[in-house]
Amino acid sequence: MQSLLAAYVHHLDPFALRFTETFGIRWYGLAYVAGFLAAFFLIRWFVRIGACELKEEQVGDFITLCAVLGTMVGGRLGYMLFYSFDEFVSNPLVFFNLLGGGMSSHGGMAGITIVAWFYARRAGVSWAGLGDNLVTVAPVGVFFGRLANFVNGELYGRPTEGSVAMKFPDELTEVETLPGGGLAWRFPTSELRALAERAGDAAPGLSEKVDAAVAKALAGGYDAHFSVVEIIAAASRENPAFRALLGEILTPRHPSQLYEALVEGLLMFAIMLALRLKWRNLYHGILTGTFFVLYSVGRIVVENFREPDSSLVLGITKGQFYSVFLALAGVAFLVYGFRVRRTNRPVGTGA
Repeated sequence: MQSLLAAYVHHLDPFALRFTETFGIRWYGLAYVAGFLAAFFLIRWFVRIGACELKEEQVGDFITLCAVLGTMVGGRLGYMLFYSFDEFVSNPLVFFNLLGGGMSSHGGMAGITIVAWFYARRAGVSWAGLGDNLVTVAPVGVFFGRLANFVNGELYGRPTEGSVAMKFPDELTEVETLPGGGLAWRFPTSELRALAERAGDAAPGLSEKVDAAVAKALAGGYDAHFSVVEIIAAASRENPAFRALLGEILTPRHPSQLYEALVEGLLMFAIMLALRLKWRNLYHGILTGTFFVLYSVGRIVVENFREPDSSLVLGITKGQFYSVFLALAGVAFLVYGFRVRRTNRPVGTGA
């Protein structure tokens, strides 16, 4: 069956507002802001209904620490350690290349867990209790983050002939292993130059831009491929005629970012919020353990539709591999919750 959406070539602009060609406000950054704001208002609500031990005036500081140290530092460090370790070891300063992308959800969770532990000790509240409220609101941030991944056209899915297939220009940056070893661009730069020339009047000036980028790269002694891909992608966003031409060489794929937004985001939030409101004084750690287990199961399932963005581990993706350990941590929280049976207490009565 011909895919209903296979003719759709992703062309959303990653910038919500541009100040220059390469600088502006990105949807990815706005997704983080939206997630942190949602966490602030939701946890403040939990305080008001007696589901959180924090005082209302403490919520802002707590969410700020979780956002900066937990999510941003933890997510970035997790990406470096889990997905780009060799690059990080050879050049530790790459950690600060935030505009280059690269965040790990598992790293962010680990970072938030550590920040919550330190904050709980300082505030005299239950660490597991804080975690229960954090995991209830976390899926909202995951939802916005996965939508931002879709807007960026990154972390796309595996090839499919299904009715929801889409095409993503970021595929032009893929590499493949040669028969005799070594790596090569799946879409050689020469092929992209030929595509620009074939566009002709459908994309005026495109061929000249590509040739100029290639000449500049040759003069500077670096590979022109990424520069050429950026030019091709920009032309596709601005020119429907060229977009259709580009679509002829791209592969129909699962929009796995949207699957993850629905499963890891909306579905998880609906489940966790229902549990939080049903049992406002549940044993601390139960919600955290439930989230870790359910998130891991959902991530493992949805990863089957996502193109691996790193090497496999024991035949599964790294996202699936790390989710196994997250699930085990979830089981540990469940055991802790039912054994300790700690419930909410007024602030200052001990943790």
